[in-house]
Amino acid sequence: MNAGGAGARRDGGFVPIGDYAVLGDGRSLALVARDGSIDWLVYDGVDESAVMCAILDPARGGAFELRPVEPFTTERNYVEHTNVLETTFRTATGAVRVTDCITRSSFGRLPWFELARRLEPLSGTVRMQWRVAPRFSFGQHDATVERRGDAITFRAADALLGLVVTGASATSCDGHDAWGEATVEAGHRLLFALVGVKGGALPIPTAEHVEERIRATVDGWRRWLSNSSYDGEWSEAVLRSALALKLLVDPRTGAIVAAPTTSLPERIGGDRNWDYRYAWLRDCSFTLDALMRLSLHEEAHASVVWLLRAAARTSPWMQVLYGLDGRVPDEEEELPELAGYRGSSPVRSGNAAGSQLQLGTYGHVLDTVWIHVRDGNLLDRSTGAMLARTADYVCEVWPRPDAGIWEVRGKPEQFTSSKFGCWVALDRAIALAERDQIPGDHLDRWRGARDDIRAFVDRECWSDTRGSYTMHAGTDALDASCLLASRAGFLAGDDERMTGTIDAVRAALAEGPFLYRYDEMRGQEGAFLACSFWLVEALARAHRFDEAGALMDELLQASNDVGLFSEEIDPASGELLGNFPQGLTHLALVNAASVFNECKQHS
Repeated sequence: MNAGGAGARRDGGFVPIGDYAVLGDGRSLALVARDGSIDWLVYDGVDESAVMCAILDPARGGAFELRPVEPFTTERNYVEHTNVLETTFRTATGAVRVTDCITRSSFGRLPWFELARRLEPLSGTVRMQWRVAPRFSFGQHDATVERRGDAITFRAADALLGLVVTGASATSCDGHDAWGEATVEAGHRLLFALVGVKGGALPIPTAEHVEERIRATVDGWRRWLSNSSYDGEWSEAVLRSALALKLLVDPRTGAIVAAPTTSLPERIGGDRNWDYRYAWLRDCSFTLDALMRLSLHEEAHASVVWLLRAAARTSPWMQVLYGLDGRVPDEEEELPELAGYRGSSPVRSGNAAGSQLQLGTYGHVLDTVWIHVRDGNLLDRSTGAMLARTADYVCEVWPRPDAGIWEVRGKPEQFTSSKFGCWVALDRAIALAERDQIPGDHLDRWRGARDDIRAFVDRECWSDTRGSYTMHAGTDALDASCLLASRAGFLAGDDERMTGTIDAVRAALAEGPFLYRYDEMRGQEGAFLACSFWLVEALARAHRFDEAGALMDELLQASNDVGLFSEEIDPASGELLGNFPQGLTHLALVNAASVFNECKQHS
């Protein structure tokens, strides 16, 4: 984990993506910059339109700013085993600690949204300034501001926010914003409560009740994490990943979003800026594997239920991604009103990748179900019949070219990772049928197609020149997703073709400890962090523990100061890139650490 004690940095109103910490409860989510500004806020659903999105446009996006008036430095940490953030501001005259959280009661989630910000003096006196400036619907609507008793309200359409400030000498507001200053010193606390609803009555909390809920939130996170039984190397990073992943799980459905943000660039100034606030079937087997390894069985079951309901909507065809309600997104809209992070445009809402053919998806789904059944669970008969039809469908479609795991928007190819996925789908269907979980009427057909896929991959997707599996048939280009072959069971971890692929991919795609996704990505985007953790896992499965452990240690140093990872990283500068925090990266971290420990124990 990177050290924290640096000053806040803004360039043109933007801070580095790695300067953010995350708050949330699975339904609402906020990103807090190192300088105390909340630059991203969604409530009542992480896939809803942002109420504040200064991260995408400091001028138009809206924020909740909170910082000292005088020059300052900051240090940050999460309260141990929680998603409650503490930021310490130090100035020439004193120090103050800000505690930030999206609160809950002792009984669970609140029926409304509540963000608490508590300021406590640590030494001397610190003059603090603040501004609350919501801009609803991705900055397209200014708020109508009113004083209503003890609160200041912000309204746009059916969205309503209320701000209650305790301990401030004075607050001001105009047609759009509210702001003020206060001196924090011994015997004086400052408390903000920002509450929100979509229509209906707005609760106005007392300071005592907010304080109680801050305590309940700390206790609630610690109780939840105590359910995890992980006890291996790198436990601090694994448990922080578990806490980060919990913020990405929709409590209403069990779906896990890939990331809670949209349009953060894979390369500064580039146009590869996607909306990741959807659930990818690609991630499901990684998710279930990680949750099972952490003994988080309730979350695992909820995710499987969501997956099966979503898959049944379109069976036997399976979409690449689904909305959190299980529906298929069908729009991708550009938002020209927003400048984009450091000029990286367009800003997008929605994702058109869902209509792509990605054959690897079938492997991810069947593998997820197999993990669930292997853990001792049962499938109902209608679900079993649906999955058997899916296996039949894979027998028909596996020879087709597709968009691959990386959602390549261009000419379809015979991607190796997709063939691995089809092999996995049939292999797991066979295993499920042998356990009487799905009908086995077509077992011979499935076995035959599985053998055909292996023969195709070994004949068409192997390069003698590079000693490795390649990105797709007919090329010598390499792809880091081929590192997943041993995870899938397609090869033993120490098979010479697997070790050859590990060495070739590392030689061609690595820059320091980081891997690019595939050839041609240098200069197009950052290195893809999940791929580096896949390499750790592949090395561990090959019993190359010294290499795996050294690489893991180096990768963990690339997190930000509070242990969070984004989607990608600039290998030269260490700057985190892409949507943040990224679920797939944290899932890959958990699985890499767990596999390393398991393989080493059994070696």
